[in-house]
Amino acid sequence: MRVTLADPLALIPGFAQTHREQSARYPAAAPGWQPVHTVYVPADRFGAETPAQWGAAALELFTRHLAGPGDLAAVFGVDAHLADDVHARVAAKLRREPVEDLRVDFEDGYGVRPAEEDGHAARAAEAVAALHAAGALPRRWGLRVKSFADGDPGRSLRTLDGFLTGVVERAGLLPEGFTVTFPKVLMKDYLYQFTDCLGALEKGLGLAGGTLRFEIQVEATQTVGFLDSSLAGSLGGRLAAAHFGVFDYTASCALPPHEQRLDHPACDHARHVMQTAFAGTGVELSDGSLAASPASDGRDDVHALWARHAELVGHSLRHGFSQGWDMHPSHLVSRFVTVYAFHLRHYAEFSARVRAWEEQREAGGGVMDEPATVKTMAAALRRADLAL
Repeated sequence: MRVTLADPLALIPGFAQTHREQSARYPAAAPGWQPVHTVYVPADRFGAETPAQWGAAALELFTRHLAGPGDLAAVFGVDAHLADDVHARVAAKLRREPVEDLRVDFEDGYGVRPAEEDGHAARAAEAVAALHAAGALPRRWGLRVKSFADGDPGRSLRTLDGFLTGVVERAGLLPEGFTVTFPKVLMKDYLYQFTDCLGALEKGLGLAGGTLRFEIQVEATQTVGFLDSSLAGSLGGRLAAAHFGVFDYTASCALPPHEQRLDHPACDHARHVMQTAFAGTGVELSDGSLAASPASDGRDDVHALWARHAELVGHSLRHGFSQGWDMHPSHLVSRFVTVYAFHLRHYAEFSARVRAWEEQREAGGGVMDEPATVKTMAAALRRADLAL
């Protein structure tokens, strides 16, 4: 073939460096395991028995109000051919691992209690060490500290320090799966200041560099304004996740109380900005919560709560957020039912289409898959395998 340019690479001498930067910023790794939820428990109510108590409470509600697959199909709108499988999986999950990710909350769920916070941090560390010794610590765990935006970073860091020091002293190490949630980040500089503090804590505790990672909470319009793809790299790899905070965010948008809901269009906008900023960076994304529990233990009230929570969880999943917050044991039921049904609903179809692509044959049914769609289906299957 005849060409015009004798040496096209000579025209782009900076390509190699640019491509290295691309690979560092967008590692393009296959999706790994990510918890489907984060359970938030105020620090003064947290103990070594908390995960088991949540599981027992959720299982009792499940057993009492979803006696069989037919009830599950009716309450959650799950296809009849999936209801048996989903019902069995949720029952087993609530017995085996009701809490995948646990956060001890020293912020909004806890309040301002300067005379008590040191004691609660110490007791929380003792409970974590006990859970670890018993092999019952959730795969992900950590705490949410107070925000620097409150004007008292010393309180936030003292609690983090005391908690981590207590865990390491009692357990003899920092158990795997730790993360810290950093809320209400109104100024970008707070992220770098917090990152420096984590590095100092690592040195003081004798931990390997990069061990301490954190989650940013996106819960204000100001935060959305400075999210971009360079953020993860500029924080030295310490940014593990971004979690959306629905109530503070909707309040920052001046929405009326009855519109402070996870499926409001303003929340969709913030989540899409998060997706755009962190796509391909390896930073996990998590949605927010429903601030409601069943009005009573009665069947109708429990079913109504489950139906609303399932609607919100489904909204998150359809928008590409595979994780969210759970604030009450009842939420575990609707969380797992919705997640399992979501993954199972298209599993066989996606598997067949991916196989057809790999075998370079028609998928049938008039489907003409693009490479990007096949890649997305393969990733969805992997997430399903890890979640189910």
